[in-house]
Amino acid sequence: MLKVDRRIFGNFDWVLLGIVCCLLVVALVNLYSAGYNQAEGQSVLYQKQFYWVLIGLALMAVTVSLDYRVIVEYAYIIHGIAFFLLALVLIIGTITHGSQRWLSMGAFSFQPSELVKLTMILALARFFSDRQIGETYGIRNLLMLFSIVAIPFALIVDQPDLGTALFLVLVSCSIVLFVGVKRRIILLFAAAGLVLAPLGWMFLRDYQKERVLSFLNPERDPLGSGYHIIQSIIAIGSGGFWGKGMMKGTQSRLRFLPEQQTDFVFSVYAEEWGFVGALVLVFLFLSLILWGIKVARGSRDLSGTVLAFGITMFLFWGVFVNIGMVLGILPVVGIPLPFLSYGGSSMIVIMTGMGLLMNVSMRRFMF
Repeated sequence: MLKVDRRIFGNFDWVLLGIVCCLLVVALVNLYSAGYNQAEGQSVLYQKQFYWVLIGLALMAVTVSLDYRVIVEYAYIIHGIAFFLLALVLIIGTITHGSQRWLSMGAFSFQPSELVKLTMILALARFFSDRQIGETYGIRNLLMLFSIVAIPFALIVDQPDLGTALFLVLVSCSIVLFVGVKRRIILLFAAAGLVLAPLGWMFLRDYQKERVLSFLNPERDPLGSGYHIIQSIIAIGSGGFWGKGMMKGTQSRLRFLPEQQTDFVFSVYAEEWGFVGALVLVFLFLSLILWGIKVARGSRDLSGTVLAFGITMFLFWGVFVNIGMVLGILPVVGIPLPFLSYGGSSMIVIMTGMGLLMNVSMRRFMF
């Protein structure tokens, strides 16, 4: 039975909470500007996201109150529910922009693929915690991991959402390498990846191929597939050193920047706050990532270590891929920027993840 242990509040991680709150403030201020409607004189997206932040904080508080070891114990069941929701999306999901990724629940919509990012980490924490500390993992054990990652990968690719599917691979590979695998297995998988890469190109959809080609040369189709990257680079570059000021970014105000409240929200921020503001934001993300690694290293059990490290990698790859995408150094794959991108699903999942990270941090003193 799930019980709240009151002793954890004596070891409350105020540093982690402080960094998260700073990021939430930056996110809401930036989203107010990104979603401001000149005609209506208000930002509807900001209001909606504020409610999602409150819900996320409530879920974070609940997650902190429960013992993460008990949550990890039920990880396979939780991950199985995520499987079911992903399968349900392909049957009754809402189609938006040619992709079937959302489950409608009355006035709200939920994206199960965001939830799977977290449940996969829980399942991997359960898998590794059931084994001996320091054990190296060969092919047989890696095949046991296959279903944890491969099933949601296949379901998400079918939506289609190749970016999120590859994101799962990045996070899971980071965890597996962190726990330890034999060197020859790493070389084997690297060689297999190089061999299969040309075949993978054949299975990509036309719009996915266009994104890769536009990444390599945005100017080949400046009004089509390359438009997003070009406008994003213009917005970031026009911010200069100090930025143009809040709600004074021309690219965002004149709506030249597409998806400016979701995938390209960093471009809005960089245009208005400049290099200095971008540096502050990157510093906040880096502080949170380093603190997460510190929590993982300080955990007293393997499940807590893997859980904390997995959540930290979730954050790291989200920041790395999104910022790299809007800077034009990575293909556009639709990965949201943690905390800053608009969306209830991503906000709830990242805040729940922060609750689990804080959970591990606070309970390391209680063993």
